[in-house]
Amino acid sequence: MKTSIIGYPRIGNLRELKFASEKYFRGEITAAELEKIAKEIRLYNLNLQDKSGLDFIPSNDFSFYDGVLDTAFLLNVVPERYTALGLSKLDTYFAAARGYQGEKGDVKAFAMKKWYNTNYHYMVPEIDDSTEIKLVGTKPFELFSETLGSGVKTKPVIIGAYTFLKLARYKGNKKAVDFIESIAFAYSELLKKFRDLGAEWIQFDEPSLVMDMNADDIQLFKVLYEKILSNKGNINVLVQTYFGDVRDCYKELCKLDFDGIGLDFTEGKRSLELLKENGFPDGKTLFAGVVNGKNIWCNNYASTLIKLSELEKLAHDIVINTSCSLLHVPCTLANETKLEERFKKHFAYAEEKLSELAELKKITGSNCPSETEEYRRNAALHSEPRSGGNENVRKKVATLTEKDFIRLPEFAEREKIQKKKFKLPLFPTTTIGSFPQTADVKAKRSAYRKGEISDSDYDFFIEKKIAECVALQEEIGLDVLVHGEFERNDMVEYFGECLDGYLFTEKAWVQSYGTRCVKPPVIWGDISRAKPITVKWSTYAQSLTEKPMKGMLTGPVTILNWSFPREDITLRESALQIALAIREEVLDLEANGISIIQVDEAALREKLPLRRSDWREDYLDWAIPAFRYVHSGVKPETQIHTHMCYSEFADIIKDIDDMDADVITFEASRSDMTILDVLKENNFRTEVGPGVYDIHSPRVPSKDEIKAAISKMRERINDEKLWINPDCGLKTRGNEETVPSLKNLVNAAKEERYENS
Repeated sequence: MKTSIIGYPRIGNLRELKFASEKYFRGEITAAELEKIAKEIRLYNLNLQDKSGLDFIPSNDFSFYDGVLDTAFLLNVVPERYTALGLSKLDTYFAAARGYQGEKGDVKAFAMKKWYNTNYHYMVPEIDDSTEIKLVGTKPFELFSETLGSGVKTKPVIIGAYTFLKLARYKGNKKAVDFIESIAFAYSELLKKFRDLGAEWIQFDEPSLVMDMNADDIQLFKVLYEKILSNKGNINVLVQTYFGDVRDCYKELCKLDFDGIGLDFTEGKRSLELLKENGFPDGKTLFAGVVNGKNIWCNNYASTLIKLSELEKLAHDIVINTSCSLLHVPCTLANETKLEERFKKHFAYAEEKLSELAELKKITGSNCPSETEEYRRNAALHSEPRSGGNENVRKKVATLTEKDFIRLPEFAEREKIQKKKFKLPLFPTTTIGSFPQTADVKAKRSAYRKGEISDSDYDFFIEKKIAECVALQEEIGLDVLVHGEFERNDMVEYFGECLDGYLFTEKAWVQSYGTRCVKPPVIWGDISRAKPITVKWSTYAQSLTEKPMKGMLTGPVTILNWSFPREDITLRESALQIALAIREEVLDLEANGISIIQVDEAALREKLPLRRSDWREDYLDWAIPAFRYVHSGVKPETQIHTHMCYSEFADIIKDIDDMDADVITFEASRSDMTILDVLKENNFRTEVGPGVYDIHSPRVPSKDEIKAAISKMRERINDEKLWINPDCGLKTRGNEETVPSLKNLVNAAKEERYENS
């Protein structure tokens, strides 16, 4: 069998692209220097994949920011507000990605949303009635030619026409069907250009096919590809799906003139069943996603060979493939110098997954697969017993009852008690939690980790930063304060370091969006709280002010979703184990005088199954209770906040209300406050703070801009329930942006109060 991957990480083994891009943003390097570093990363990845023996090597999986944004620029789907700035092509692209505020104008960035059920974020294309979709970009062709110049003929990767239209946001009267002709012609032109360049295969990524599809969706997909494929000539077209199965359109998919069909046999619950029930068409190649592209555990060759054996009975030509792009795992284990070998041998990052594909190719080509050295070594690894068990934790989870997830008294009574206690003004102002992680903070944290400064010196530094942060917030006039989180490297990793059962990596960086990379910890064993996590710094911060100080925690579902999870127990079991630990922290904070506690569930929506029929049993029936258990034991006067960002919330808004928090803050600014209508339509009872400005953009919102946002909120949210805050934490911003933005926020809220009195 041949081998393939859907895509490869583009950040560089040591995040070279991130650092180069940020230097470019600061004006420290030129565009040519940035392009040079990008090319070096691409050619390194190409050489690595070529040497591994990979048969189908992707190109155009590289991006300076996001592949969907790249496709928008490829297809001329770029709003005039960006092109009118008169910037260079690259800077226009970055203006759409990050926003722009300078001498040539002031524009917000594209909206940003989670990429299906991952922690990667894509930029949402905007299509209005005047949009003319046509092929104008050259990037895919340039990158294909670049690989040809290195002697490698690659498989160009493009976001498919159906998925692009489904992800786009329509700002006029026209909808996706009105752009069928133009986008089909553009993709036909794209195929022709690749034929002329000598490409043999092209991959169209169509992950939206694994979503629930109605008759109109299926018809849209069919019509698009009937038109596109009628002009494909002698180039082979692979339609690649991932993150689930294609149960709604499998028959139509097989009938279309695709040469290859990529299916996910890792997350695709019904993928194998679909083939067994309907067969697989002769003359087409099955790209079988049997190597998990999302998790870092070594592939179990015995299980994979069973899958491949079943597939061989159904399809004549099979390519061993990853389940999705390797964008979602770190680059290489080579840089993990501190992780013990007894743990490391169980992991496979992107580079190691290339080796797994090579070994699977060798094993499947053997007359006696189970006798190969590679198979025996893998079988021995997977037969090892797992360490890290905690019988007490498992027993606690098993004995939880329904009443453990219910907080008393009910919301309405608690709300009255809390209003009386806190006496906050109308439109209370706060932030989401973190303040800028400035160069001195990062340097001091690095020195502490390296043992270059003592515990007492580090604590003194953190105390100083917290005191400065509290004083700054009081000067600005915020109503509910935070301590700034200067001691925290990451909102999940920091908590994991205080929990038994976690492992931590050194260089396991994964792209979250643009230049933002995260380093997810690994859930190795059963989870329990080893020691108090946040009490020390929260109580210190509260001692500096008479105003309420929020205790800042990360919720169990987000900790789970932003970790690499175990595969030997259920996600439900893992979430409840983490909930036990975070509940202990909540009660400790309350006992130490912290009366407002924020338990962030930024990633609640992220792992929601892509198909509605799977929502309750496979996710919501344990995710919502896990959050409720965390705070069900607190007093009525303790106010529980939570925060969520960059996801579609409309379809689970009632479940979010059922989390029974007292205040919920949402990302809203990049999506033009569309969540407000959803809140109103569903009579959302929880007090709410939709973000009034976008912290992921370097621009500073004016007071009038924020006032306009507040006025829009007040049209749909009762004044007594409305909080004013940014849309996310401020750690990625600088003080030069944060301070004026927060001053404008507070002044806008004060003016709204005055005008309302």
